[in-house]
Amino acid sequence: MPSRSHRFSAIAVVAAVVALLALLLGASGCSDRDPAGLEMARGNTDPVVFDDYYHDTYYQPFFQTHYTAVSLDSAFSYNGFAGDGARSLKFNVPPANSSLGIYTGGVLTSGGARDLADYNALTFWARCSKNISMDLLGFGNDNTGTSRYEASIGEVALGTNWTQVVIPIPDSGRLRGERGLFTLAEGLEPQYRDGYDIWFDDIKYQHVEGITDPRPFIPSSNKKYFVGSMISIAGTHTVFNVDGQDVTVNHMPGYFDFTVSDPGVARVEPEGIKILGQGTAAVTAALGEVPATGEVTIEAWPAPPAPAPAPAYPATDVVALFSDAYEGVHVDTWNPHWQYSTTEEGTYVLDGDNMRSYSSLNFVGIEFLGDKVDASQMTGFHMDVYAPFGSDFKLKFVAFNAGNSYLGETFDVVFDAGSDPAFVPGQWNSLDIPLDVISFKVPLDDPWSSIGQLVLSTSDATLVLLDNIYWYR
Repeated sequence: MPSRSHRFSAIAVVAAVVALLALLLGASGCSDRDPAGLEMARGNTDPVVFDDYYHDTYYQPFFQTHYTAVSLDSAFSYNGFAGDGARSLKFNVPPANSSLGIYTGGVLTSGGARDLADYNALTFWARCSKNISMDLLGFGNDNTGTSRYEASIGEVALGTNWTQVVIPIPDSGRLRGERGLFTLAEGLEPQYRDGYDIWFDDIKYQHVEGITDPRPFIPSSNKKYFVGSMISIAGTHTVFNVDGQDVTVNHMPGYFDFTVSDPGVARVEPEGIKILGQGTAAVTAALGEVPATGEVTIEAWPAPPAPAPAPAYPATDVVALFSDAYEGVHVDTWNPHWQYSTTEEGTYVLDGDNMRSYSSLNFVGIEFLGDKVDASQMTGFHMDVYAPFGSDFKLKFVAFNAGNSYLGETFDVVFDAGSDPAFVPGQWNSLDIPLDVISFKVPLDDPWSSIGQLVLSTSDATLVLLDNIYWYR
């Protein structure tokens, strides 16, 4: 049992602590200091990504890229030699038809978030074993699929001499907790079928003098969306003057502040713009105090009154791409963003039922090359489509071999007012297609055994919801 003196000293300590807390609380309650004026606690502000070694960073390759493309190299390093420990990062772009991957690309991410608010540019030195036009270099992609501040430049000329690259940051105040520090992507240029190597060195963030005259931009357009959708404005970029040269930085819309003309139609939220009600509204943007050129007109359409009918086939008789009723195969992408495609994709939830949505649809691919479908034992294909307007909807299938090389595709299957089943706007269309009526353009021994792509298109049904996409027997 503790002595009386020990108990008294414990009581005295507690009393002193309580008195001190009361004093501090009373002092804070009477203070004239505005908490908003207090300096924000800063995170890790280390500007260096790589300089002879990784600064708490590691490489993550993109899907279907050369996974082992990167290595430390001492033969070529900017302003250094192997003897004094200088190193660079070497990336290999694989040769044509290589099993290593169809291109080289990935990100350098940090183990912990960086606070990059003090810097206005990412800078580095780069060289290549050939003369190339590099596809993409940038930052803000942490390879999680949740990035909000990705930015990049494209068509960067590289050759055998070291070249310094400067990528302006549209608004570094947004990068107070960023892990995606460096992004690269390069597909093999056709004149170099044997592949080539690219080196990077002294990758770091800096405050660079001579970056001026930001000219933010959003593409002017008229867009149609369903009420309830969360949308993102595509095509945002900002042009900077860098030492007398214009540099275009393509970036995500998160760098901009948006304004909606009619709050009854749409509202700006952290994740994007929420469509609230029927009607039309104009969306404008600004980069800080600089207004962006361009304006997006939103036209909001009502969603269907209920989800599509639930499927009735047992799971053992179905191979599904998408449906709440079945476990589906892995889809690599719902929109590869092919050249000349205007299509935007997203998800939509109605009465707890998940759907895929497409707006500004002209044509789009759904790719599942990593988990190709063997539909050789199936007898039909099903898809539920809802479009509030339009006269036709088309689809076709594309087959690939085990190495993901193109084998062949079907002719378009067209649904319109005269087809069976008919395509009717303003209602759910349950499109069922017997596989034996679908013709491939070139003869294939077993055409339905390795389907890796579904292509959708239309002439005028530019806003659609899709559900219950599957093969059945």
